[in-house]
Amino acid sequence: MATYTNSSLVAYKKLSPNHSGQRTHAIDRISPHCIVGQCTAEGLGDWFAKSSTQASSNYGIDKDGRVGMYVEEKNRSWCTSSNANDQRAITIECASDTTHPYAMRDAVYQTLIKLCVDICKRYGKKKLLWFADKTKSLNYTPASDEMVITVHRWFANKSCPGDWLYSRLGDLAAKVTAQLGGSGTGSTAGTATPATGTNKNFPEGPFTVTVLIDDLNIRKSAGIGDNLTGKYTGKGVFTITEVRNGWGKLKSGAGWIYLENASYVSIGKQVSPQKEEAKTEEPKEEVKTASGLQATEFKNLSEAEAVKKIGPLATADQKKSGILASITAAQFILESGYGKSELAQNANNCFGMKKSLSGNTWAGSSWDGKSIYTKKTQEQNTDGSYVTITADFRKYPCVEDSIADHSAYLLGAMNGKAQRYAGLKGCTDYKKAAQLIKDGRYATSLTYVQNLCSIIERWNLTQYDVKEEAAAPAPAKEETKTETPATLTDGWYRVRLAWDNPGSQKGAFKVFENARVCVEQNPGYSVFDDNGNVVYPIRTSNVPYKVRVKIDDLNIRTGAGVNHKTTGEYTKKGVFTIVEEARGPVDSKGTVGLWGRLKSGAGWICLAFSAYTEKA
Repeated sequence: MATYTNSSLVAYKKLSPNHSGQRTHAIDRISPHCIVGQCTAEGLGDWFAKSSTQASSNYGIDKDGRVGMYVEEKNRSWCTSSNANDQRAITIECASDTTHPYAMRDAVYQTLIKLCVDICKRYGKKKLLWFADKTKSLNYTPASDEMVITVHRWFANKSCPGDWLYSRLGDLAAKVTAQLGGSGTGSTAGTATPATGTNKNFPEGPFTVTVLIDDLNIRKSAGIGDNLTGKYTGKGVFTITEVRNGWGKLKSGAGWIYLENASYVSIGKQVSPQKEEAKTEEPKEEVKTASGLQATEFKNLSEAEAVKKIGPLATADQKKSGILASITAAQFILESGYGKSELAQNANNCFGMKKSLSGNTWAGSSWDGKSIYTKKTQEQNTDGSYVTITADFRKYPCVEDSIADHSAYLLGAMNGKAQRYAGLKGCTDYKKAAQLIKDGRYATSLTYVQNLCSIIERWNLTQYDVKEEAAAPAPAKEETKTETPATLTDGWYRVRLAWDNPGSQKGAFKVFENARVCVEQNPGYSVFDDNGNVVYPIRTSNVPYKVRVKIDDLNIRTGAGVNHKTTGEYTKKGVFTIVEEARGPVDSKGTVGLWGRLKSGAGWICLAFSAYTEKA
């Protein structure tokens, strides 16, 4: 049996009842989190001490860098929304700001480094590894002297540990590994060997930097917000003319790049104007734009790396076409095998677009009308059998033209006098959009809709969808109005936890579809009409019905809500029968959502999150 110890760095101890007892797996992971608050060790301990919190961590680092212990290392904490991960990870909550990117004070970060070093030393680890890739990390079997970093966002729809810390995990791994005396830097992200540290001191005036990776995002301003330009720097030497909060402005005017992560960028020297003009051997500052990407660049990429390139291209297309980025990206992946298919590699054709498509022509096509690539392909008959044919496919000068032509086809193709894919533009439900594409006979595969949805859910492709801004809120007087809602006649759709809780309102919308999207992003909330009636989601009492559980460790509880005790059992993946519905809290914040009672009598499971369950 493994021998477990606790850290000597602990300054405050208050053990939480929220844990699962002795671990079932040896410790080989560390999962750092952001608390979303500049709390004290004592305050965090008080919160974890409440059984109603239904959460805990092994350690916490408060705003002053003090370490608190809340679950002994021998026991599994409730921290990352994953039983499997928590069984093998030391979990550490870190005090942070309450808003994006959830920055942490230097004292917190330095203590995190010390605590990770301490943990690794006590378990005989010489390396702390950061892969920056969920699939690779979770499938990796660490050597006896290795520890792997995992993060909460891989197991739940959360931003934890926040972009501030997430962008520094390579630096964390490198610093810890260096102090352990292990070989390498600890970070395996990217193809270049990352530096051991965070870039902090930048030269005065214009200076050069060397970008070490192919896909460093260029942003419109100095920050991570939703301000991507859709361009990447590519590897090379670039001139920075201004620094702001760790971001550097490119001399070319293309935008801003992140400078602090030494895994991405190494800092050069100050450049004087005279020398800069005379220096001809310096590589030309060149930006890869979204107008000339070749599919051959996908050839040696992992699936995860390919998704990271495809997603932003699909986002840029949605802003022009109105077709969901998640749908475009999923079709790209399915039709081209992550950009590696014969057709993609030889013709930049990533969607299987034939020379002639149902006899249609349409406006806005980016195909030149003559370039083709001929190959054999399989078509599926309605009886499920296959037939092999030889067909001519469109050949494009770049991937972006393939995406643009694909979208133009979906928007402009006709079926007689009717649009073949009517309703697709502006559709915000990827499942509905996938069905519209199948109904328009885009593909002959009988499982095309399921295949697209599976890809979207596997890679969380909805993160690339352009979110519509909420309509203007209702007048201020309406927010404080307490009389019967039936007197309201302005035609707004309101998103709230409950009608009689106006303080919980997320927004008011003139367009129902915008309200529905808001609810999908806020589990437990509902759309109310002017009369206070729930119009989405419609809760039916048509029980019993079956649900499909998508994860291995969905807790079964004694009642409908996280305020009820767990039974110690999990459903595992499979199909289960629900015989009763009820609403109850689905998280520690008290958010209310749908729960279902299992026919077996084992207890209740949460039905509020599409990542966990779906109607079978």
